[in-house]
Parts: sequence; structure tokens; C-alpha cells
Amino acid sequence: MIFYLLILFITVPFVELVLLLWLADHTSWQLTVLIVLATGIIGSLAARRQGLGIWIQVQRQLAAGELPGASIVDGVLVLLAGALLITPGLLTDGVGFALLIPWVRSYIRKRLMRALLRRTEWRIERFGPTDASWGSEAGETFDGQAVSADEEDGEDLESGSARLP
Repeated sequence: MIFYLLILFITVPFVELVLLLWLADHTSWQLTVLIVLATGIIGSLAARRQGLGIWIQVQRQLAAGELPGASIVDGVLVLLAGALLITPGLLTDGVGFALLIPWVRSYIRKRLMRALLRRTEWRIERFGPTDASWGSEAGETFDGQAVSADEEDGEDLESGSARLP
């Protein structure tokens, strides 16, 4: 993992520098600086607006007694988009603007949640009297299997929300 991060932190700035020099060579350095400043300003404003919208959505879900799983992941992705957009460069701006598109963010969120479920071992420990709604013995392991959305206490992976008891 550290090897991949090291490659990422070396490769991305190098690619950004090459792209910025290429753009400055084909246009002018003033236009290149203007593009970097404009994408930073426009991107940060767009990320702020979407972030506030997601914050309001989280508050509504909590008030309705739902767990805002998908909304929180969306918020993290919008925060990442904002960080990428204020970073000078064309590649990071492209990825940041892509993360601000709702259907792209939804696709990434679903893939991310599935990957996390595959790598996570779910363990339920019961304390006190048995609860018939769980229907399992204490310590049962689900090894990446999610509870289906149609079960009473299940979590829906598509929306990322679950009902609180």
C-alpha cells in the first residue's frame, strides 16, 4: 500500500507539471495561470454548494431516524473533490470536477462500499436475552455478506441507509 502511495505522490505531480507546461507552450503562461485560478475558484464554490446540500440531506435522514451511510460517503467524496480542485493542475481538476457529478459519485460510492464489505468481517455479538429479530447465534460471522434490504434491521447498499429501531 505504501508503495502505491509513493508512486502516486511521485507520478501525479510529474504528470501535472507536464500538462501545465504543455498547455503553457500551446497557449500562453498567462492563460495557463488563469485556467488554474478559475478552476480552483469555480471548483471550490461548486464543492461548497454540494457539500452544504449533502449536509442538509444528512440532517434530514438523521431527523427521520435513518442512518445516512450513503450521504456520508458522498460528503467525503465531495470533500475529496474540493481538495483536488484547489490543488493546481489539470489532472486533479478533471478528477475533482468528475467527483462533483452526482452519477459519477454514485458509481464510485457503490463500488467503494462493495469493496469495503468484501474486506470487512462482520461479527455480531449479543449481550443479554436473545433477540428473535436477529435470528443468529452470538458471534456468527458473515464474511462480507450484507444483510438484505428487505429484512427488518437490514441496510440497503444501494441507498446506504438503514432504519433505526
